[in-house]
Amino acid sequence: MITNDIYIEILMHLRSLKKTRKDVSLHDPIGTDKEGNEITLIDILGTEADDVVDKVQLKIEKSKIYRNLEILDDREKEVVVGRFGLELGGEERTQREIAKELGISRSYVSRIEKRALMKLLS
Repeated sequence: MITNDIYIEILMHLRSLKKTRKDVSLHDPIGTDKEGNEITLIDILGTEADDVVDKVQLKIEKSKIYRNLEILDDREKEVVVGRFGLELGGEERTQREIAKELGISRSYVSRIEKRALMKLLS
């Protein structure tokens, strides 16, 4: 849930961006997390259930993903296999669960997943 302070801060950031350029994207960087990973507006706006990747995930068949795993690097493959439950008898895991297993931030897992899905879609 977004608190009023965060909402105001986001609005102020969007207004400042609008003054310097015409288009504002949810993928614009707004800072870094404690691990130094870039944070974007989309990383903080939605809950995991509302994540854009989850919407894309519904449109992609698991079999297509499984057939094309070889085009991904090892980290991308590990994230996609975990997210879609592609290992034998595997269950789909959340970005937070995968982040904890890999020792990285959830937002970094999200970026890896998005990059991998873009590769799979192209």
